[in-house]
Amino acid sequence: MSSKKVIELFDCNRFNQPGPSGFPLLHKYLGTKTLRSVAVVGIGSARLHYDVVSPYSWLGFEVMCRYSRVWDVELKLRPAFLGGVMQGSGNTPPGVVPNKFMYMVKDLNRLAQYFDVPLQAPSDPFEAMFKKGSLSAMRFVAAVQDKQVEQVSRELWRRIWSEDKDITEPASLSEAAMTAGLSASEIDELLTLSTSKQIKDKLKSTTQEALDHGAFGFPLFVCHINGKAEMFFGSDRYELMAHCIGEKWVGPQPGKSAAKL
Repeated sequence: MSSKKVIELFDCNRFNQPGPSGFPLLHKYLGTKTLRSVAVVGIGSARLHYDVVSPYSWLGFEVMCRYSRVWDVELKLRPAFLGGVMQGSGNTPPGVVPNKFMYMVKDLNRLAQYFDVPLQAPSDPFEAMFKKGSLSAMRFVAAVQDKQVEQVSRELWRRIWSEDKDITEPASLSEAAMTAGLSASEIDELLTLSTSKQIKDKLKSTTQEALDHGAFGFPLFVCHINGKAEMFFGSDRYELMAHCIGEKWVGPQPGKSAAKL
Protein backbone atom coordinates (compact mmCIF):
# COMPACT_ATOMS: atom_id res chain seq x y z
CA MET A 1 0.00 0.00 0.00
CA SER A 2 1.12 3.54 -0.56
CA SER A 3 2.82 5.06 2.47
CA LYS A 4 0.92 8.32 1.93
CA LYS A 5 -0.95 9.24 5.10
CA VAL A 6 -4.59 10.29 5.13
CA ILE A 7 -6.11 13.32 6.87
CA GLU A 8 -9.89 13.18 6.71
CA LEU A 9 -12.28 16.04 7.38
CA PHE A 10 -15.28 14.13 8.70
CA ASP A 11 -18.09 13.02 6.42
CA CYS A 12 -18.24 9.26 6.61
CA ASN A 13 -16.00 6.38 7.67
CA ARG A 14 -17.17 3.20 6.07
CA PHE A 15 -13.88 2.01 4.59
CA ASN A 16 -11.37 2.62 7.36
CA GLN A 17 -11.27 -0.79 9.02
CA PRO A 18 -8.63 -3.25 7.83
CA GLY A 19 -9.97 -6.70 7.00
CA PRO A 20 -8.36 -9.94 8.14
CA SER A 21 -5.99 -9.83 5.18
CA GLY A 22 -4.92 -6.24 5.88
CA PHE A 23 -4.55 -3.23 3.60
CA PRO A 24 -2.11 -4.82 1.10
CA LEU A 25 -4.96 -6.94 -0.25
CA LEU A 26 -7.12 -3.85 -0.81
CA HIS A 27 -4.20 -2.20 -2.56
CA LYS A 28 -3.77 -5.23 -4.80
CA TYR A 29 -7.37 -5.22 -6.01
CA LEU A 30 -8.24 -1.51 -5.91
CA GLY A 31 -4.96 0.15 -6.78
CA THR A 32 -3.39 3.20 -5.15
CA LYS A 33 -5.65 5.80 -6.78
CA THR A 34 -8.89 3.98 -5.95
CA LEU A 35 -7.69 3.02 -2.50
CA ARG A 36 -7.03 6.65 -1.61
CA SER A 37 -10.47 7.66 -2.84
CA VAL A 38 -12.28 5.33 -0.40
CA ALA A 39 -10.57 6.88 2.62
CA VAL A 40 -8.60 3.98 4.06
CA VAL A 41 -7.08 4.99 7.38
CA GLY A 42 -3.62 3.65 8.06
CA ILE A 43 -0.83 4.25 10.55
CA GLY A 44 -0.24 7.95 11.13
CA SER A 45 -3.63 9.20 9.90
CA ALA A 46 -6.11 11.76 11.22
CA ARG A 47 -9.59 13.18 10.74
CA LEU A 48 -10.97 16.66 11.24
CA HIS A 49 -14.69 17.10 11.95
CA TYR A 50 -16.07 20.53 11.05
CA ASP A 51 -19.11 22.73 10.48
CA VAL A 52 -19.11 25.99 8.48
CA VAL A 53 -20.89 27.82 11.31
CA SER A 54 -17.75 27.36 13.43
CA PRO A 55 -15.08 30.04 12.87
CA TYR A 56 -12.44 27.97 14.65
CA SER A 57 -13.20 25.15 12.21
CA TRP A 58 -12.44 27.51 9.31
CA LEU A 59 -8.99 28.10 10.77
CA GLY A 60 -8.39 24.37 11.09
CA PHE A 61 -9.70 23.76 7.59
CA GLU A 62 -7.39 26.31 5.95
CA VAL A 63 -4.35 25.18 7.90
CA MET A 64 -4.90 21.55 6.93
CA CYS A 65 -5.46 22.50 3.29
CA ARG A 66 -2.06 24.23 3.37
CA TYR A 67 -0.34 21.31 5.06
CA SER A 68 -1.83 18.81 2.63
CA ARG A 69 0.64 20.29 0.13
CA VAL A 70 3.56 20.01 2.55
CA TRP A 71 3.00 16.88 4.59
CA ASP A 72 2.86 13.40 3.11
CA VAL A 73 -0.91 13.27 3.63
CA GLU A 74 -4.10 13.07 1.64
CA LEU A 75 -6.76 15.50 2.81
CA LYS A 76 -10.33 14.20 3.12
CA LEU A 77 -13.15 16.63 3.91
CA ARG A 78 -15.58 15.35 6.54
CA PRO A 79 -18.39 17.86 7.32
CA ALA A 80 -20.80 17.18 10.21
CA PHE A 81 -23.43 19.15 12.15
CA LEU A 82 -22.13 21.14 15.13
CA GLY A 83 -25.62 21.69 16.59
CA GLY A 84 -26.11 17.94 16.85
CA VAL A 85 -22.73 17.49 18.50
CA MET A 86 -23.44 20.19 21.08
CA GLN A 87 -26.82 18.71 21.91
CA GLY A 88 -25.58 15.12 21.90
CA SER A 89 -22.63 15.89 24.18
CA GLY A 90 -24.57 18.18 26.52
CA ASN A 91 -22.10 21.00 25.89
CA THR A 92 -22.89 24.72 26.18
CA PRO A 93 -21.81 26.96 23.26
CA PRO A 94 -19.25 29.58 24.35
CA GLY A 95 -21.33 32.30 22.73
CA VAL A 96 -24.10 31.96 25.32
CA VAL A 97 -21.72 32.80 28.18
CA PRO A 98 -21.14 36.61 28.08
CA ASN A 99 -17.49 36.59 29.17
CA LYS A 100 -16.64 33.73 26.82
CA PHE A 101 -18.43 35.49 23.97
CA MET A 102 -16.47 38.72 24.48
CA TYR A 103 -13.21 36.78 24.66
CA MET A 104 -14.09 34.75 21.57
CA VAL A 105 -14.57 37.90 19.46
CA LYS A 106 -11.13 39.24 20.47
CA ASP A 107 -9.55 35.83 20.13
CA LEU A 108 -10.85 35.38 16.60
CA ASN A 109 -9.48 38.77 15.55
CA ARG A 110 -6.01 37.76 16.72
CA LEU A 111 -6.24 34.30 15.18
CA ALA A 112 -7.42 35.68 11.84
CA GLN A 113 -4.21 37.69 11.57
CA TYR A 114 -2.02 34.84 12.82
CA PHE A 115 -3.47 32.26 10.44
CA ASP A 116 -3.94 34.76 7.59
CA VAL A 117 -7.60 33.85 7.13
CA PRO A 118 -10.02 36.69 6.19
CA LEU A 119 -12.21 36.00 9.20
CA GLN A 120 -14.36 38.81 10.55
CA ALA A 121 -17.29 38.38 12.91
CA PRO A 122 -20.74 39.07 11.43
CA SER A 123 -22.69 42.06 12.72
CA ASP A 124 -24.80 39.74 14.89
CA PRO A 125 -22.78 36.58 15.64
CA PHE A 126 -25.39 35.27 18.06
CA GLU A 127 -28.11 35.37 15.40
CA ALA A 128 -25.85 33.87 12.74
CA MET A 129 -24.58 31.03 14.92
CA PHE A 130 -27.46 30.18 17.22
CA LYS A 131 -30.69 31.53 15.76
CA LYS A 132 -30.11 30.75 12.09
CA GLY A 133 -27.60 27.94 12.57
CA SER A 134 -26.15 25.77 9.83
CA LEU A 135 -28.39 22.74 9.35
CA SER A 136 -29.46 23.59 5.80
CA ALA A 137 -25.91 24.62 4.88
CA MET A 138 -24.40 21.39 6.19
CA ARG A 139 -27.00 19.29 4.41
CA PHE A 140 -26.05 21.13 1.24
CA VAL A 141 -22.34 20.45 1.85
CA ALA A 142 -23.15 16.80 2.57
CA ALA A 143 -24.79 16.59 -0.86
CA VAL A 144 -21.76 18.02 -2.67
CA GLN A 145 -19.37 15.61 -4.37
CA ASP A 146 -15.93 15.08 -2.81
CA LYS A 147 -13.87 17.14 -5.26
CA GLN A 148 -16.11 20.19 -4.79
CA VAL A 149 -16.54 20.08 -1.00
CA GLU A 150 -13.43 22.14 -0.28
CA GLN A 151 -14.44 25.13 -2.37
CA VAL A 152 -18.11 25.05 -1.38
CA SER A 153 -17.20 24.85 2.31
CA ARG A 154 -14.75 27.71 1.96
CA GLU A 155 -17.31 29.92 0.21
CA LEU A 156 -19.91 29.25 2.91
CA TRP A 157 -17.37 30.14 5.60
CA ARG A 158 -16.48 33.25 3.66
CA ARG A 159 -20.13 34.32 3.46
CA ILE A 160 -20.86 34.05 7.16
CA TRP A 161 -17.43 34.81 8.65
CA SER A 162 -16.05 37.37 6.21
CA GLU A 163 -18.88 38.98 4.27
CA ASP A 164 -21.64 38.94 6.93
CA LYS A 165 -24.06 37.15 4.60
CA ASP A 166 -26.69 34.49 5.07
CA ILE A 167 -25.96 30.74 4.62
CA THR A 168 -29.42 29.35 5.35
CA GLU A 169 -31.57 30.26 2.33
CA PRO A 170 -31.48 28.36 -1.00
CA ALA A 171 -30.45 31.55 -2.82
CA SER A 172 -27.52 31.98 -0.41
CA LEU A 173 -26.38 28.40 -0.90
CA SER A 174 -26.69 28.86 -4.66
CA GLU A 175 -24.51 31.98 -4.61
CA ALA A 176 -21.83 30.22 -2.58
CA ALA A 177 -21.85 27.20 -4.87
CA MET A 178 -21.76 29.38 -7.99
CA THR A 179 -18.72 31.22 -6.62
CA ALA A 180 -17.15 27.83 -5.89
CA GLY A 181 -17.45 26.98 -9.59
CA LEU A 182 -20.56 24.81 -9.77
CA SER A 183 -22.98 25.16 -12.66
CA ALA A 184 -26.61 26.22 -12.31
CA SER A 185 -27.82 22.72 -13.13
CA GLU A 186 -25.48 21.17 -10.57
CA ILE A 187 -26.67 23.60 -7.92
CA ASP A 188 -30.35 22.88 -8.61
CA GLU A 189 -29.64 19.17 -8.29
CA LEU A 190 -27.77 19.67 -5.01
CA LEU A 191 -30.54 21.83 -3.54
CA THR A 192 -33.04 19.08 -4.25
CA LEU A 193 -30.73 16.37 -2.96
CA SER A 194 -29.96 18.27 0.23
CA THR A 195 -33.59 17.95 1.35
CA SER A 196 -33.74 14.21 0.69
CA LYS A 197 -33.83 11.52 3.37
CA GLN A 198 -30.58 10.14 1.98
CA ILE A 199 -28.63 13.32 2.72
CA LYS A 200 -30.39 13.99 6.01
CA ASP A 201 -29.47 10.50 7.17
CA LYS A 202 -25.92 10.94 5.90
CA LEU A 203 -25.42 14.09 7.97
CA LYS A 204 -26.98 12.44 11.02
CA SER A 205 -24.63 9.51 10.59
CA THR A 206 -21.47 11.58 10.29
CA THR A 207 -22.51 13.69 13.29
CA GLN A 208 -23.13 10.57 15.38
CA GLU A 209 -19.75 9.17 14.37
CA ALA A 210 -18.15 12.38 15.62
CA LEU A 211 -19.98 11.94 18.93
CA ASP A 212 -18.85 8.32 19.08
CA HIS A 213 -15.27 9.60 18.97
CA GLY A 214 -16.02 11.83 21.97
CA ALA A 215 -16.79 15.09 20.17
CA PHE A 216 -18.13 18.02 22.19
CA GLY A 217 -17.38 20.78 19.69
CA PHE A 218 -15.47 21.55 16.49
CA PRO A 219 -12.88 21.48 15.10
CA LEU A 220 -12.13 17.97 16.27
CA PHE A 221 -9.08 15.99 15.22
CA VAL A 222 -8.93 12.22 15.64
CA CYS A 223 -5.43 10.86 15.05
CA HIS A 224 -4.97 7.17 14.35
CA ILE A 225 -1.62 5.90 15.56
CA ASN A 226 -0.87 2.19 15.24
CA GLY A 227 -4.58 1.46 15.20
CA LYS A 228 -5.38 3.60 18.27
CA ALA A 229 -7.57 6.69 17.96
CA GLU A 230 -6.59 9.79 19.95
CA MET A 231 -8.77 12.92 20.03
CA PHE A 232 -7.60 16.54 19.91
CA PHE A 233 -10.00 19.47 20.13
CA GLY A 234 -9.56 23.06 18.95
CA SER A 235 -7.53 25.12 16.53
CA ASP A 236 -4.35 25.07 18.63
CA ARG A 237 -3.38 21.40 18.47
CA TYR A 238 -1.58 21.29 15.12
CA GLU A 239 1.92 20.83 16.51
CA LEU A 240 0.80 17.96 18.71
CA MET A 241 -1.15 16.38 15.87
CA ALA A 242 1.88 16.67 13.59
CA HIS A 243 3.93 14.85 16.21
CA CYS A 244 1.31 12.11 16.40
CA ILE A 245 1.32 11.44 12.64
CA GLY A 246 5.07 11.77 12.26
CA GLU A 247 5.16 15.14 10.53
CA LYS A 248 6.57 18.57 11.39
CA TRP A 249 4.64 21.73 12.26
CA VAL A 250 6.36 24.86 10.98
CA GLY A 251 3.70 27.46 11.68
CA PRO A 252 0.34 28.52 10.18
CA GLN A 253 1.80 29.21 6.74
CA PRO A 254 4.21 26.36 5.96
CA GLY A 255 5.22 27.79 2.58
CA LYS A 256 6.44 31.04 4.10
CA SER A 257 8.01 29.26 7.06
CA ALA A 258 9.94 26.93 4.78
CA ALA A 259 11.22 29.88 2.77
CA LYS A 260 12.57 31.52 5.93
CA LEU A 261 14.31 28.31 6.93
